[in-house]
Amino acid sequence: MKLDRGWMWCMLLLFSLALAAVAAQESQMEVDVSDVEDNMGLDEEELKVLMGEEEEEEEEEATVIDDDNFDEADGKATAKGEAGTDGNVSFQVTYKTPIPTGEVYLAETFDDGSLDRWQLSKTVKGDADDEIAKYDGKWAVEQLKENKVPGDLGLVLKSRAKHHAISAMLNKPFVFQDEPLVVQYEVNFQDGIDCGGAYIKLLSDTDDLNLEQFHDRTSYTIMFGPDKCGEDYKLHFIFQHKNPLNKDLEEKHAKRADVDLKKFYTDKKTHLYTLVLNPDNSYEMLIDQSSVSRGSLLHDVVPPVNPHKEIDDPKDSKPEDWDERAKIPDPEAVKPDDWDEEAPAKIDDPDALKPEGWLDDEPEFVPDPNAEKPEDWDEEMDGEWEAPQIPNPACETAPGCGEWKHPQINNPQYKGKWKAPLVDNLNYQGVWKPRKIDNPDYFEDLQPFRMTPFKALGLELWSMTSDIYFDNFIITSHKEVADRWASDSWGLKKLVASANEPGIFAQLTLAAEERPWLWVIYILTVGLPVGLVVLFCWPKKTEDDYVYKKVDVPRTEVEEEDEEEEEEEAAAEEESKSAVAADGAAAAEPTEETEEGEEEDNEDANAGGDNLEEDDEEEEEENGEEESKAPERTLEDEVEPKEGGDIVEESHKQSVRKRRVRKD
Repeated sequence: MKLDRGWMWCMLLLFSLALAAVAAQESQMEVDVSDVEDNMGLDEEELKVLMGEEEEEEEEEATVIDDDNFDEADGKATAKGEAGTDGNVSFQVTYKTPIPTGEVYLAETFDDGSLDRWQLSKTVKGDADDEIAKYDGKWAVEQLKENKVPGDLGLVLKSRAKHHAISAMLNKPFVFQDEPLVVQYEVNFQDGIDCGGAYIKLLSDTDDLNLEQFHDRTSYTIMFGPDKCGEDYKLHFIFQHKNPLNKDLEEKHAKRADVDLKKFYTDKKTHLYTLVLNPDNSYEMLIDQSSVSRGSLLHDVVPPVNPHKEIDDPKDSKPEDWDERAKIPDPEAVKPDDWDEEAPAKIDDPDALKPEGWLDDEPEFVPDPNAEKPEDWDEEMDGEWEAPQIPNPACETAPGCGEWKHPQINNPQYKGKWKAPLVDNLNYQGVWKPRKIDNPDYFEDLQPFRMTPFKALGLELWSMTSDIYFDNFIITSHKEVADRWASDSWGLKKLVASANEPGIFAQLTLAAEERPWLWVIYILTVGLPVGLVVLFCWPKKTEDDYVYKKVDVPRTEVEEEDEEEEEEEAAAEEESKSAVAADGAAAAEPTEETEEGEEEDNEDANAGGDNLEEDDEEEEEENGEEESKAPERTLEDEVEPKEGGDIVEESHKQSVRKRRVRKD
């Protein structure tokens, strides 16, 4: 069957869409290495990523080579200069333990598999019950559960609903002078997070600092990192500011992040948290190298660093005659005489009538006749047993049972309690405020960046979820050093996670499992375009299925008239010959009459042709007439029958007239 062009175009369109969907699916599984390099500032030599190619009969295998075999659990991972594969990784990567490219105060990767540098707390929490006061939460050094990078290890919080405390000393104390502070580390909530934190504390450089006694009240300079409880997702940045007058420390909280943080707690991916403090008192918090909050230590923290110059006088009090009322009831207003405060809000409807068939004597509920007293019923203890009440069966067919009452309607006379209208208070003095006095505790610190130096990093956490992963801590004064460190460590994790992400269809299915109503959206999204394509692109009925009426090729009127005259003459001759053969030798008079009739018929036809030619000339002169609007010709304009003519000739003339009428 021959298809029309519209159907062919629709088939081509559907085929193109199918190819685009397949290409998009394949592109999801590929990793755009150049994009990762652009985001992290890497070159080809620094990021050694080898994309694995599938073989038809076998798969490439890689081994992990290192001098020290530190992973006792499986004996497969190695630490330095390793290259390996993982079951979750769809391509081969080469991991090398990152090395700082500049001066750092702390750089920890945990790739050696030990916690020799770190100190577990041996104290107890001061304000907790004895059963949970101990810092007995377990820590371990292990790989990620998902999206593993062979050879890359991290610090993992292993216990649930326990206090954890661990810390490590810096290479040297950090002093806030003329260089920025950059703190950076990685966190992965491998099992999600219900309630708990993953923040760090930079412990102040004090004489009494003892890492074995590290607890929640140990003095710290900065606290930074994610924290979540319930549906409150936070990214903490808290610093301790010392009052220059009394030397007291007060916590200052930075404003909340400008973006929604929920996805960083729920996607089970490794995220990079960075804090940058500058000597000009500006700060910035970043997640995955994207800014989520920035501001000034002077203006964007709560409470503010510098107190107000003036404060309310605590000894000042409002005078007894101070009138704060802007409006008062009109003292001259009088309640109207017809105001009835006792009128009810609802009254019986006087127009209501009791429905016919209402059963006044039947109760709405009756004892259940099928109920039986329980065998263990004790009348002395439980009282007299009564059958439970059920709806009265007699009321099922009636409009109602029991005493009929009028329905209630709003009382048109109800006005409620009368109140005097309000008028402006002539004695209004405004809202009273205490007078201002100079703040005796006022000070102005224009350099809050110069905080207390710190010399240790600690994690003091409580979590209802285990397996929180920490890795690649770095503290430096140069943002470039931290970025290069991230590219050599977190960059590979991001690369592996991107390669192992499920395709678009798998993601849609997972989303629909969590939110079943999405299936309706999917069906409408797919079904509606398909329905429209079928509706508008379905092949139409071909030309072979239609039966067309045969139409003569259009010709000019002059040609038609000439052809008609020839046909009439030929038909007349045939009819005359047939009549002569049928009747034999005819008399001379009838023959002469027939010839005269034929001549008259021909003359009439010629006259009609002349008339048509004259009409054509008139139409050409008018220039506005259409060729189809030729003068109508009726039976009266044709040849009139002759009296006493032959029957055969008469029938012949009638047939000629009918043909002319049809053609006209």
